[in-house]
Amino acid sequence: MITVKNINKSFSGNQILHDISINFLRGKTNMIIGASGSGKSVLTKCIVGLHEIDSGLIEYDGRDFTHMNFKERKGIRAEIGMLFQGSALFDSLTVEENVRFPLEMHTDKSKEEILDRVNFCLQRVNLENVNHLHPSELSGGMKKRVGIARAIALKPKYLFCDEPNSGLDPQTSIVIDNLIQEITQEYDITTIVISHDMNSVMEAGDHISFIYQGRKWWEGDRHEILKTDNPELCDFVYASRIMQKFRKL
Repeated sequence: MITVKNINKSFSGNQILHDISINFLRGKTNMIIGASGSGKSVLTKCIVGLHEIDSGLIEYDGRDFTHMNFKERKGIRAEIGMLFQGSALFDSLTVEENVRFPLEMHTDKSKEEILDRVNFCLQRVNLENVNHLHPSELSGGMKKRVGIARAIALKPKYLFCDEPNSGLDPQTSIVIDNLIQEITQEYDITTIVISHDMNSVMEAGDHISFIYQGRKWWEGDRHEILKTDNPELCDFVYASRIMQKFRKL
């Protein structure tokens, strides 16, 4: 579990996050949704320590991340997997080399052990016989799956996914949603997903936090979101689904 307690964040006197408290549950797909500029990305960057908060507390399974020094935080970060919006694969490296990268950086495993782990992770995301291909030779969905394989290479306790379905067709998006959900439950990971995709929210949102103008405006699950009378959330959900219909035309 990742616990965020009463965190505030400002830039140059402009307050972006206002007293946000959220429990991100272990073994669940925790969604952060909200309009562009609502503070979702800033919140996530604060949680992983890319931005220092002005006040409040961030805990990883009871460990006070906020007041850790650099070396102590490095230990927590080794437990974090990241899936970036554009997959962020190294174009000059093969699929195998991309997945090997965190293992070579953060472990003392032998080459044979690393290769075994790489192959296991690729098989887990249903990719085989692609080790020696480069990202330019992959489809968008395959790139996302390689990104997931790399994210789970170090057996993370925490997984952060930034718009995992960005640029993908609806069918591929469902594959990625299901894969993230399966891995989260199978390995009992605390997964946090930033998403604008309401189809993904309804497919995989075990726990949903709606951020509005830098505040936690609503939270619940994918069943409760259909019954909400929160006007700002209703407007966001309606607008999101309308945009998705247009994109399919």
